[in-house]
Amino acid sequence: MTTGHGTSRAMQIRRAKPDEAPTLTEIAFAAKRHWGYPEQWMESWNQVLTLQPEFVAGHETYTAFLDDLPVGFYALKPGLNRMHLEHLWVLPEAMRRGVGRALFVHAIGRVSACGFSTLEIESDPNAAGFYERMGAWQVGATVTELAGQPRELPVFVYEIEPAA
Repeated sequence: MTTGHGTSRAMQIRRAKPDEAPTLTEIAFAAKRHWGYPEQWMESWNQVLTLQPEFVAGHETYTAFLDDLPVGFYALKPGLNRMHLEHLWVLPEAMRRGVGRALFVHAIGRVSACGFSTLEIESDPNAAGFYERMGAWQVGATVTELAGQPRELPVFVYEIEPAA
């Protein structure tokens, strides 16, 4: 997949390899840190943001490259009647360049190819606007506790139109 969103750089999206898990982990941490979260919170998310080679091998995981450099990725996990977007992260220096949009569109294609018509997304609050712009709508929220405070994570769904 190549795109030209006002840039001369060619973007490619390809299946991630298990040995790329450390690079994907770095991308996830850099993207999460971009929002200015306290380091204590970042440490509490260590397990969630750290990708293991076995996870990459066992899930639909794709990496976006600009000029052969990894700049973002997503991972999907099948559920009972829908796919779940487990990860979608873009390096801060690659944000607002169409990388997130290209990854999301690619993910929707993979969801459909895997036989699902619904994608569920538990979003970081800072990414909620992005998912709304992509056409997802909020159906609820997951409330967690972080550092003794409640934290609400919006839950979105994206419905895939059946092919005509």
